[in-house]
This record gives sequence, structure tokens and C-alpha cells, in this order.
Amino acid sequence: MTEISTPSGDNTLLKEVISDRKIGRLEKFLGPENYRIIKGLLKTPASIIGFILIGMFILIAIFAPVIAPPVGKDPYKIPRDGFSGEPKPMGTEWKRNVPEIPFWYEAVTGKDKWVHLLGTAQGQYDIFYGIIWGTRTAFRTGFIVVVSTFLIGIIIGSIAAYYGGWVDNVIMRIVDVFMTLPFILMALIMAAVLTPVIGRSLIPATLALITFGWMGYSRIIRGDILSVKQRDFVLAAKVSGVKDSRILFKHILPNAIFPTLVLASLGIGDVVLSFAALSFLGIGTEIGYADWGQVLSFARNWITSLGNYWYIVIWPGLTLVLFVMGWNLVGDALRDVLDPRMRGKS
Repeated sequence: MTEISTPSGDNTLLKEVISDRKIGRLEKFLGPENYRIIKGLLKTPASIIGFILIGMFILIAIFAPVIAPPVGKDPYKIPRDGFSGEPKPMGTEWKRNVPEIPFWYEAVTGKDKWVHLLGTAQGQYDIFYGIIWGTRTAFRTGFIVVVSTFLIGIIIGSIAAYYGGWVDNVIMRIVDVFMTLPFILMALIMAAVLTPVIGRSLIPATLALITFGWMGYSRIIRGDILSVKQRDFVLAAKVSGVKDSRILFKHILPNAIFPTLVLASLGIGDVVLSFAALSFLGIGTEIGYADWGQVLSFARNWITSLGNYWYIVIWPGLTLVLFVMGWNLVGDALRDVLDPRMRGKS
């Protein structure tokens, strides 16, 4: 019989008796529950594919200056090879604003001169450059919006659930009002209003997505806290005179936050998709900024000619699909692992 210590709801050490099973160092370090979650994720083919896709995009974002050397002072400004409206096909040689040739280029392509690897979009914006540097834009906007909406939702939902009564009623009615509003339409309107005031940048669209994106987190955390706060260790803490803030953030939230984390992992892909939609509609960054939605927007005038100019849609569209798919696969796998009905199977 082996006894190990695991974190409990009140963050005290409980004794869990595990018989006839050797406990590894990693499991002792992480704790049985965290170890089970990680093990379950690594055993799921879908999550492995998701991790591979996410890892690929992380590497692209880190090594963007090496993969697509910047031209000019602002690396997020897509270089233009002229001003012609008609897109150029893949493999066309650069004529103007030629980037510096990186060390890997000749070995991979067999060419000693820069060519448009994925062609150019309307206005001669290089698609390859826009996709590579757009990866950084995707991660930046995705994490800023998800972290911000997650924190706002957690704080509002926690206050509503813990104090209950009229506080809960008022807060949840406000949440209900926000949730009745069409998300992408309201974000579009707010971003359009902010753009003339702030200027064309990441800020208007980011603020709009944060303003209308926190309600789902607040509702989920509220439901979980309503269940957790009735447990014995919470009631004992209240009787002992522990401060409300300490009970909420030390005892209740750690036991109620996992479903909200699952939603957050799924939310990164949704946020990047929504941001791309706003950019495609002309709201957000300035023209020529490295953003997948804007690269796609350059194809609007050529939709009827996609048989000849398919590459201006396929490459940025495929990149966006793979990015969102990676986060969704990991989020779905995490949801399954955290599902109590799946505990005996992982």
C-alpha cells in the first residue's frame, strides 16, 4: 500500500491510498489528476495532431524573420512588388522591394533569386510573406482576446455565483442582454466606430472582440462555482471566518475552473477566425498589414476568376483552417479527458 498526497478542494493535503501500483516520479510531481489529464491528451490521436499543428505555427511565428526576411522598418507591412492590380502566379520573380535571401532559400528552392513562392495578391502584396508574419498577428490577437475575456468572465461569474441573491440576478441579466446580441455584428459595429477615433490598427477589432466575448466564460464558471461552494470544505472555511476573497480564489476557483479552461482553449481558434472575418470586411488593421483575413480580402475582386487565381484564396484560407483546427482538436480532447464519464477510460 502506497500513500501519496494530492491537492484537494481546500488545498490541504489529503491521503489517497493507491494499492499495488508503482507511482512514477512524474506522477508524484504533477499529482494524480494532472498526470491523468496529460496522459489522456498524449494518448488521443486528435490531440496529438492538434499539438503538432500548434507547434508548427509556433515555430513559424518564432522564426518568421528567418523564413520571410522583413523589408523596411515595419516587419508587419507586407512588401509589394509593384502596384498592378492583377495577381501574379507562384514562382514569379521579384522585381521591386526584393527581400534579403535567407540562408535556407537556395537549398530548398534551388533558385538564387527571390520569387513569389505563393504568388502575389491584388496590389502585388506577397502572399507568402503575409502568411508567415500573419502567424504572429494571429497568436498576438488570439491570446490577448482570450486571456482578457477569460479574466473578465471569471471575475464577473465568480462574484455572481459566490454572493448570489440580487447581485447574481443583476449580473446575469446583464450577461443575458449581451448574449442576445449577435456577436460578429456587434463587434463589427464597435470596431467600425472605434477605427476613426483610434486609427486603423489591431486595437479597434481587439477591443470589440473582448467587449462581446466574455459572457460564455462567466456563465460556465458561475454554474461550477454554485456547485463547488456547497461542499463541506467551503462551508468549513466560512465558519472559520476565512475572508471571502481567500475562499473564492484559493478554495473555490481551483476546483471550478477546468471547464472554463477547456472553453478558453477552444476560444483561441474562434477569436482568430473572428478577427480574420473583421479584417476581411475591411475593419481592423491598415491595408497591407500581415493578417490572414486581410490577405484573403485581396481576393474579393477576383472571386469570379478563381480558376486562374486560386492561390490567392487557397493558401491563406488553408493556413487559417489548419490554425483553427489545431486549437479545436486540442480543446475537444481536453474536454473529453476532463469529462467525469471518461475518467475510467484514460
